[in-house]
Amino acid sequence: MNILVTGGAGYIGTHTCVALLEAGNSVIVADNLCNSTAESIEKVKQITNKELTFYQMDVTDAEKVEAIFSKHKIDGVIHFAGLKAVGESVVKPLTYYYNNIISTMILTKYCQKYGVNRFVFSSSATVYGDNTVPFIETMDLLPTTNPYGETKAMSERILTDIAKANPEFSVAILRYFNPVGAHESGLIGEAPNGIPNNLMPYVSQVAKGKFEKLRVFGNDYPTIDGTGVRDYIHVLDLAEGHVAALDHLKNGVHVYNLGTGQGTSVLELVKAFEEANGIDIPYEIVERRPGDIASCYADASKANRELGWTARRDIIAMCRDAWRFEKNYKDLVESK
Repeated sequence: MNILVTGGAGYIGTHTCVALLEAGNSVIVADNLCNSTAESIEKVKQITNKELTFYQMDVTDAEKVEAIFSKHKIDGVIHFAGLKAVGESVVKPLTYYYNNIISTMILTKYCQKYGVNRFVFSSSATVYGDNTVPFIETMDLLPTTNPYGETKAMSERILTDIAKANPEFSVAILRYFNPVGAHESGLIGEAPNGIPNNLMPYVSQVAKGKFEKLRVFGNDYPTIDGTGVRDYIHVLDLAEGHVAALDHLKNGVHVYNLGTGQGTSVLELVKAFEEANGIDIPYEIVERRPGDIASCYADASKANRELGWTARRDIIAMCRDAWRFEKNYKDLVESK
């Protein structure tokens, strides 16, 4: 199949491009590079020894989006493109609502115009709000605690309504949890601009000496050690989940959690990183971060049952692979 991947130069996008290419698909990437680099596309080509088509563009630009649909015979879309920092979304809600929702609307508009009926949407466990764990797909969605989560919930509703109005339109909504790790080659991984919003790259950069210590946001949650609990999933498992969803897509809307089903606290992840890599991670406890909840982990049995997918890599592998990429990253940048 010929697959358009929006946000395909980003962290999850690049790993999914690798998985798509290795599965025999052709890939077209659209990315504005606001939190990624064009070099990551070259690394995907290096890993797979295959070519792909890349457009540097914003998918809120309707004219440029239609140009892609008119030029290429697209069989399906995987939509990653969007802003994703929970804390930033609280400070810049309008930016998040505009970017994340408009992009979904524009893409689906041209899917309908050009007869593209396979759509995989990158959603998030944040749509569950502060619900009872483990989160399961049949739960009523609660009002989320941040604008980022609201943009995902709204996009889900838009896609659901479009599918109801167009019976041939097939949608897989993938609610995934906390992606970490990197490709085993060490060539691609999570490399955010500025101070990381996500835990694993923050830990990795402390290990590398870029930051003096890790800031842990709160230790008074009702969890095993007072720190926030999340379901960390290896990015390669997550990428494989997208390919499985695309391959098994049927008419209608299908919602899947992509997670391990195992909750890990911040301090448990720090200890796992230390164990996997033999490095001490200094940290300090600071105030809670706006928009965070205490616990978030998946019931991922539906994805296993319907897609034949399950997360296979453990937390030690996630920490080891993340550190391998972080160690290589300066050399990768300087070799440009």
